Amino acid sequence: MITRQQKIALTTMTGVSIAVALAGCSTDASGAPADAQTVPSAAATPSAQATPPAESTSAPDASGGSTYADGTYDAKGNYISPNGKEEIDVSVTLAGDVITAVTVTPEATNPTAVQYQTQFADGIAAVVVGKKIDEIDVSRVAGSSLTSGGFNQAIDAIKADAS
Repeated sequence: MITRQQKIALTTMTGVSIAVALAGCSTDASGAPADAQTVPSAAATPSAQATPPAESTSAPDASGGSTYADGTYDAKGNYISPNGKEEIDVSVTLAGDVITAVTVTPEATNPTAVQYQTQFADGIAAVVVGKKIDEIDVSRVAGSSLTSGGFNQAIDAIKADAS
């Protein structure tokens, strides 16, 4: 006989399983939410602006070891959401072409965009820290698929600044 606690546990696990399965079904083929009208950030005028590195510890290795100078770099990236243009601030620390730290600061003005940017900011380190910057191409983090366009744009500006 199944006890009440076992029924509750089974019901909870079933609900979580269904929620996880449905979360993957909520996007169209491009990875954007099915109801979002997206405009690729590349079609808009690029506004990622790299700022000089806060610190630089070494130059690129002439022997081909490193492509990018070690240091901390900041850039802004933007993307188009259903509510208009949104912007994020990205800070990346590089060592030997590997991202050792990342900080994303939400700059959105729309409350929904702020929510998605905050979720993205909370989950991005687990996705990119420890990986080579040239291997980074983020498509969706913590349920946010549009913020990744601005993040990738900022990474491109950082790569240009660090090379």
